Amino acid sequence: MSYRVTIQPSGNSFTVEEDETVLHAALDDGFHLPYGCRNGACGSCKGKILAGEVEYGTYQNSALSDEERAAGFALFCVARPRSDLVIECREIGAVKDIPVRKLPCRVQKIDRITDDVIVLHLALPANERLQFLPGQYIEFILRDGSRRSFSMANAPHDDATLELHIRHVPGGSFTDYVFNTMKEREILRFEGPLGSFFLREDSDKPVIFVASGTGFAPIKSILEAAFREGVQRDMVLYWGGRRPKDLYMAALAEQWAATHPNFRFVPIVSDALPEDNWQGRTGFVHRAVMEDHADLSGYQVYACGAPVMVEAARHDFHHERGLPLEEFYADAFLTAADLAKGQHIG
Repeated sequence: MSYRVTIQPSGNSFTVEEDETVLHAALDDGFHLPYGCRNGACGSCKGKILAGEVEYGTYQNSALSDEERAAGFALFCVARPRSDLVIECREIGAVKDIPVRKLPCRVQKIDRITDDVIVLHLALPANERLQFLPGQYIEFILRDGSRRSFSMANAPHDDATLELHIRHVPGGSFTDYVFNTMKEREILRFEGPLGSFFLREDSDKPVIFVASGTGFAPIKSILEAAFREGVQRDMVLYWGGRRPKDLYMAALAEQWAATHPNFRFVPIVSDALPEDNWQGRTGFVHRAVMEDHADLSGYQVYACGAPVMVEAARHDFHHERGLPLEEFYADAFLTAADLAKGQHIG
């Protein structure tokens, strides 16, 4: 059985089979709804059910609270229709002409820049280039059919290789493989580009980027593209880590700040040790933003990193600093363990 879904306020509509998610069917029909993880964990695809019934699927409570569900919201990446639907959500025009492809790639270079971060460079087949928006990600397709997502850290204009930043998750099967077994010239397969984490160019609002750990990767892509294109909006990057080494490309961010008058860089460290000799700011990265900004109502925020940081920023920036929820864009970096815990089925 199939159902008809109508998107408001645009009035666009598409067909969904009963075993399909709303998001999957929308993307298949060429309607680009916001999304991130596609696993019910990040909340980027959240929208309102104005009419009709859905099966809510499996999701993390942090992505959709009981109060939000009672108010009519659902996560379209896991929700399946049980009747015709009318939904309310934003549509994204910037990705509509970029095809999602499955491609092989070769490991060109493995650069271990800290004890737990590798910068991986991937080469595509000759005469192939991946068209993508800065901030998007790819999914490796593993031999067992499982997938692992990583954002491109290079800007689209610098596409001789794809640059990924991979943090070692102890016990994580894929990152254990990357850190302990992977060799240069190996062949991998991926699908992409995916995601809706990219700079909205139809706004002139000042931009705050908030990153934790390797959440810096897609923000690096966005910023390098913005600098090349001459974007004049005021931009600031708050990048947080437990120790200074977690800010593994701080020198690059400092270089940007020195050469681009409309950009500032604010590094934050939460758990520095005495031997780190850290003289900079301390604490949680999203709280540093709030210390510096009493009113966020006139800003756009792009947050990427640990889910707990992203959700805290979304909540606190909105409720305590007046940031409109529609001006908060996020990409939560989720491990396989993250996806397996804290889930709700309904």
